Amino acid sequence: MRAPLPRLHAITDERIARRADIDEVAKALADGGGSDLAFHARGRELTGLEHYELAGRLAVRPPGRLFVNDRLDVALAVPTAGVQLGYGSMPVSTARALNPLWWIGRSVHDLAEAEAARTEGADYLVVGPVFATASHPGRTPLGLATFQQIVSAAAELPVIAIGGMTADRVREVRGAGAYGVAAIRALWDDAEPARAARRMREWMS
Repeated sequence: MRAPLPRLHAITDERIARRADIDEVAKALADGGGSDLAFHARGRELTGLEHYELAGRLAVRPPGRLFVNDRLDVALAVPTAGVQLGYGSMPVSTARALNPLWWIGRSVHDLAEAEAARTEGADYLVVGPVFATASHPGRTPLGLATFQQIVSAAAELPVIAIGGMTADRVREVRGAGAYGVAAIRALWDDAEPARAARRMREWMS
């Protein structure tokens, strides 16, 4: 029996993964996010060893739970609650065969991708960018109306909103049907990460 899907997802990138203070910030986020927090070990340009070491450092931050993005080999090597697959990467069935208890998510960017991921058997969707974001400066944001359409198409699947997330926007996406939110800068770069995580967690409730 797996635990419920967390509502707050703190995602890393290469910059975060290589920060000298990552352990301290991760501890603060775990303190603020509690059992509603998931860490995502993510970094497309990380070496396999760097990704493994990142996952290991995040996995020891209870009560937050670890999700690994794309690297199923890393997910098998550390205590992992779930995996996040990019759109067009490996099939959901591949991850399911390795561990049927994992939460298996798919990143999607439009209605067609969301419908395909639901048909494929994903457990949840990460949808974005909802708002403009520095992480993907060339990508047009979906906006709340399109996001709401994707939530409706996802039917029973939990939808995590990503892209330009701030504490002030949590209520907006919650009102549009989001199950949870994911962020990089709004959590890892906040001067008070524990407070930032606590605010987002409370506003998702």
